[in-house]
Amino acid sequence: MNTRLPKGARLPSQRLLLIVMLLGVWWLGARSIPPYIFPGPYQVAQAWRSLLGTDTFWTDLGITTWRVVAGFALSAVVGTAFGLLFGTNRALGDFFEPILTITNTISAAIWAIVALIWFGLSNAATIFVVFMTAMPLILTNVWTGARNVNTDFVELAHSLHLSRLQIAAKIYLPTILPGFFAGARLAFGFGWRVSLVAEAIGASSGVGYRLRQAADLAQTDQVFAWTLTLVVLMGLFEFLLIKPLESHLFRWRKPIDA
Repeated sequence: MNTRLPKGARLPSQRLLLIVMLLGVWWLGARSIPPYIFPGPYQVAQAWRSLLGTDTFWTDLGITTWRVVAGFALSAVVGTAFGLLFGTNRALGDFFEPILTITNTISAAIWAIVALIWFGLSNAATIFVVFMTAMPLILTNVWTGARNVNTDFVELAHSLHLSRLQIAAKIYLPTILPGFFAGARLAFGFGWRVSLVAEAIGASSGVGYRLRQAADLAQTDQVFAWTLTLVVLMGLFEFLLIKPLESHLFRWRKPIDA
């Protein structure tokens, strides 16, 4: 009798098992530690239920989501444009490369302080921090992808008198898309994290602001509840938006069976 799970159900079952294992380790670890230091799953679930009952929960979650999405969208547009520009023009790319290296070394906390000085307690401050953190990641990946374009294909396209737009759409775009998605996935995750830093330092609303409030009041269960909320939200974005879009765009690839 074959007891193996169908191929389509194997991965969800493994993920479910992993979640159960993590919850078990969490529950065991929290048993001997006071809840105000390390709350267990039950205490965090109770705190999450109380957060759902507040008037500001969905408002704060929506504000943070909007800030992250706005900063990420802006970084995707600017990063892709400059990545293509630097990747197709090697001299220009070599000239500006040190600036990109410097930008990548500046931490999100520094950008948050600068944003607070420039924009004050506003949406623009968080959007700016997300943009300055995510944009270099996308730019670098698109830049690398554009540099790896086969020059023989480009020369052939020129000999066929294709326009710059046609060359970009038919040659450059398929080459840079994998790099773009790799950079975008990383940038989107960083965007969520740095938005919390920016909101904790210089905002009067949003999840980061609520996390700072909970930390100031030693409400560790609420800190955990907000954190798990963001983890679930990022997972929904990943599996309901990014992965389906990536699968659709790269449907020509053949999956490798393990």
